[in-house]
Amino acid sequence: MRVPDGRPIIGTTDDILPMVRWLLFVALLVLAIIVVGGVTRLTESGVSIVEWKPVTGAIPPLSEAQWQAEFAAYQQTPQYTQINGPAGMTLATYKFIYFWEWIHRLIARVIGLAFALPLAWFWLRGTIPLGYKPRLLALLALGGLQGTIGWWMVTSGIVNDVKVSHFRLAAHLLTAFATLAGLVWTALDLLALKRGAPRARFTGLGIGTLLVLVIQLFYGALLAGLRAGYVAGAGWWNWDAWPLMQGSFYPEGVDWSLGVRHALLSDPYLVHYLHRWWAWTVVLVLVVMARKVRRRKRRISVAIHAAFGTQIILGIFTVWSGVNLWIAVAHQLVGALTLCAAIWGAHALGRRV
Repeated sequence: MRVPDGRPIIGTTDDILPMVRWLLFVALLVLAIIVVGGVTRLTESGVSIVEWKPVTGAIPPLSEAQWQAEFAAYQQTPQYTQINGPAGMTLATYKFIYFWEWIHRLIARVIGLAFALPLAWFWLRGTIPLGYKPRLLALLALGGLQGTIGWWMVTSGIVNDVKVSHFRLAAHLLTAFATLAGLVWTALDLLALKRGAPRARFTGLGIGTLLVLVIQLFYGALLAGLRAGYVAGAGWWNWDAWPLMQGSFYPEGVDWSLGVRHALLSDPYLVHYLHRWWAWTVVLVLVVMARKVRRRKRRISVAIHAAFGTQIILGIFTVWSGVNLWIAVAHQLVGALTLCAAIWGAHALGRRV
């Protein structure tokens, strides 16, 4: 179908389905980088590479001399001089943290190419439906912004502190979540277009649910940046670590002396406390969304329930395990999947058919 000047309103099924598959593939890559980003944070690997080389940085050190040069550059960071150096870090240990940061940056490069090259192909072939070019360009720009924020985050740990800024880490993670949400929503819109349906709109319930979830994701990012997962205590089936925090419902270590804003955003005890209990507000709104969307598609309701249920369980086990690496990474991954399920639900509520 075409408008009078010949521009396509919608592509054929053969035009649209490859675009949907492309967007969902890139979304899977974003999920992968969220997982690797979690490993990078938990292994303290984020500042192991102290330079940003978009092209040549894709190749890791190949000789002993190159490894020694990278290690020497890392040895100038506060993380090394104050923590890893006194602890006796060896080159072999450095190679381990270098590997995770290198993989993280490599996937970022792959995502950029996996989005930009097919976008150019679809654009040149003229198969992008009318009105979608600005949105796809915005997603491309968001990916570029993500890389910029990532380097901005890393610089805070190279110069200023033994760890990266938890605010910059939150900005980096939330930008990844925003990119993921945009990819999924656009793919769902294209699927609707293939059926001849108009784009979905945001409803009040959809917006409210996503806002509540974003607050939880934001506090999860702050918690990760502050290493606040450790402040509750640990031990399997230890009720003093969850639902209590070190034996108390409300943590005794909250420091209000620097003001309310500092406590709400930078005190590890209060950030942890808010993250674990705001989760139940998220559960409430997701249950409401799932019940409402069940009338249209039961499988969306099932996906929402499965996602937040698994996420709650993983959150509890993360605390009990003393922030076990792979349980914590699974918790971050399922957080991203919960966002995808909520986007799916919000899209279903906003369909105008």
